[in-house]
Amino acid sequence: MERPLIGITVALPPAAGDLIAAHAEVVDVSAQPRAAWGAALARAAAIVVNSVVPVDAALLAALPELRLVATVSVGYDNVDLAALRARGVALTNTRGSLDDAVADLTYALTVLAIRRLGCALNWVRDGRWEKGDAPFGRDVAGATLGILGFGGIGPKLARRAQASGMRVIYANRRPRDDDAQTGASFRPFRTLLAEADCVVILVPLSDQTRGLFDDAAFAAMKKDAVLVNAARGAIVDTAALLRALDGGTIGGAALDVTDPEPLPLGHPLLGRDDVIITPHVGSATVETRARMALRAAENVVAFVRGDPLPTPVKLDGA
Repeated sequence: MERPLIGITVALPPAAGDLIAAHAEVVDVSAQPRAAWGAALARAAAIVVNSVVPVDAALLAALPELRLVATVSVGYDNVDLAALRARGVALTNTRGSLDDAVADLTYALTVLAIRRLGCALNWVRDGRWEKGDAPFGRDVAGATLGILGFGGIGPKLARRAQASGMRVIYANRRPRDDDAQTGASFRPFRTLLAEADCVVILVPLSDQTRGLFDDAAFAAMKKDAVLVNAARGAIVDTAALLRALDGGTIGGAALDVTDPEPLPLGHPLLGRDDVIITPHVGSATVETRARMALRAAENVVAFVRGDPLPTPVKLDGA
């Protein structure tokens, strides 16, 4: 029986690539311009992408045999879900494979923001130390951490925060049934904003969350509270964030994601003492990226074999 063709649009580590190649014919277009993909992948039954590869109606139209999109990411806001539904194409992601790495990075940003350590680093780098002490931050122990989006990463972040003596509250679509185990307490979104000393964003980007942190959201936060975004940049209205920082509406921000991304040189968010920015590195460890690629490969292999997909995405958004 003819083996299905799998299109690889992003570089994969050998273990993931070899796993797919053991079960299917592979064509790797990761080094080719997107304009050439259509011809190379015209027979592809599945493609492997990541969060920066647009999977839109134009790409789908060039791939008439496509039945699966396997993304090497948890987020999939780069994918036209309606177009996939219309074509009957399945989608998988790599949820569960990066939770610890993202929780580590988010916890680090939380501590940096609360303690104002970004400002302290700038103080040394800019030669201001000779002129006096950097501004003080706040205690981490005893602070309230508010987590928006309490799925796989949230409870892991909660454990790290609780080890530092933080109190944890969370906002979700609905309360979880394991609060006694996680030690976190549910709050409606606006209540969380008013109560938290640090607000962490961990929700996916969607029509409902795009621009969620606007002027009204920042006005609902404590004036000395800090914002940490480890999800997607467009969940935060960048202009509103700048207004909140300039006006003293909030105390600071730590961002692993931005809008736009990357930020151009000279952007007003850059170089501020009250903002820490890392270049979208939440999952950027050697081990985590290898696990993510392997999870994508496992989804492809399950598809080829007709087995249940390990991490399917519900295209109806439920």
